[in-house]
Amino acid sequence: MNSPEQPLPTFDEVLLCTPRTSAEQVGLFLRRCLIPCRGGDKIYTMLYADELSYDVSCRAEELFQRLQHYSSSYRLIILCNCERENSYLPSAFSHCKVHMIPQRSRAEIQQYLQHHFRVAQPSDSAAAVFKEHMCVGIVSSKRAGMGK
Repeated sequence: MNSPEQPLPTFDEVLLCTPRTSAEQVGLFLRRCLIPCRGGDKIYTMLYADELSYDVSCRAEELFQRLQHYSSSYRLIILCNCERENSYLPSAFSHCKVHMIPQRSRAEIQQYLQHHFRVAQPSDSAAAVFKEHMCVGIVSSKRAGMGK
C-alpha cells in the first residue's frame, strides 16, 4: 500500500478461514506459499486462522513444518482474533507473533481501496448503485432480515 499503483492481493494469496475450511484447502494454500515458483514476491495471508478446527490446525502445522525447508524466503501472514489467540494455530506460531498497529490512517486506507474498487467507466452495471461508482459495497442494517 506504499503507492496507489500497488495491486490488491490476488485470489491465490488469501485464504479466508472458517470452521468449515478443509485441511485440503489449507494444504493447497501452504504449498503455494512455501514451495518456490515463478509467482514472484507474493505475500500470502490466512485470515481468521483461529477459526480452523483442531484437526485442520494440527494438519496445517505439520504440513508447514515439512514444507518450510523448501524456501527460506516465504512471506506468510496469519491473522487471528486476539480474543482467540489461545486456539491451536495461533499458539503453534506464537513464537512468531507480532502485534500489528496500522501504519496508515483510516482515510489513506479508504482512499487506496477506492482507487482499486472504482469502476473506470460508469455504465449500466451494479456499480452504479454504490457510492462513487464502487464495484463493491457493504449493505447493513440494525434490524435482521429486512430484505438486504
